[in-house]
Amino acid sequence: MLRYALDLGINFFDSAEIYDTYPYLRAAVKDYGDEVVVVAKSYAVTAAEMKASVEKARRELDMDSVPLFLLHEQESAATLRGHRGALDYLVEAREKGLVGAVGLSTHSVAGVRAGASRPEIEVIHPLYNLRGWGVMDGGPSEMAEAIALALEMGKGIYIMKALAGGHLSSQAEKALRFALALPGISAVAVGMQSREEIAFNFELACGRTPSPVLRKKVSSRPRRLHIESWCRGCGNCVERCPFGALQVVGNKVVVDKEICMTCGYCSEACELMAIKIL
Repeated sequence: MLRYALDLGINFFDSAEIYDTYPYLRAAVKDYGDEVVVVAKSYAVTAAEMKASVEKARRELDMDSVPLFLLHEQESAATLRGHRGALDYLVEAREKGLVGAVGLSTHSVAGVRAGASRPEIEVIHPLYNLRGWGVMDGGPSEMAEAIALALEMGKGIYIMKALAGGHLSSQAEKALRFALALPGISAVAVGMQSREEIAFNFELACGRTPSPVLRKKVSSRPRRLHIESWCRGCGNCVERCPFGALQVVGNKVVVDKEICMTCGYCSEACELMAIKIL
């Protein structure tokens, strides 16, 4: 699938240490040279931790220089200060040519504004979708305003969660067109599971209308609710589910697939965005 995307002309791939996808990207992009941009991210706090993360990415991607390296999930000026050592190392790594550019990812308006104010940060990767699902401290308009500020400050922007973790898959075309229409952005990171989804998204990114056959293949794909490993079992989603398909077992929510209607209402109650539709 990665090769299929590359052959279409898609050359920007979002990744992170926690995703364990570096080896797949290494195998896929090895014959494409410098035309491909791969993003790495790390939750590292200290300089030593970030040095280990950078070396892991360089080794597993087989790249002398990682094109773009982000501090993962920086939600405010306070969290950015808390990762000062890791950021300082990324700046040092950039000066040494070990990484190409330095940035941060964030689920919050405050995180975008914090990144916009820091000269060391060149790229910001914020959450943005038409419903505002997953934005910790605002909605689409507040996030768009923060992104506009960051663009004015000279930051590169590529957005995530345009489909809200799959919860907008039933209106994917509308959601993606909304995301792609945001002025000034460089890319939209979208998770895809099939060649048909890649082709569908590619057509939209090119400003074209997907064929009825392609649209039908994408819309008819079976979907399921998935609970991520970082679920804390708070139970908020259990109360939100109108069908009684969720329950807390131990410290994690589990899904009764026979009852679940993949309506996505539960995700609105999850502050951690640990609920996805795949």
